[in-house]
Amino acid sequence: MPAEQATWLKSSYSTNDGPSCVEVAATSRTIHVRDTKDIHLPHLDFNPTAWDDFITHTSRS
Repeated sequence: MPAEQATWLKSSYSTNDGPSCVEVAATSRTIHVRDTKDIHLPHLDFNPTAWDDFITHTSRS
């Protein structure tokens, strides 16, 4: 499924009026990450293993 058709979820750390808004959409093969302020800019794509590694390493902070 293309990212444009996926269901995007806004981060719980994002605010409705704040400058730091991130959205994530998961499909069967890819986790997509984009900036909420401009959804037409390119987004990041992770495979499930890379996403797990990313979450593991960023959760340590």
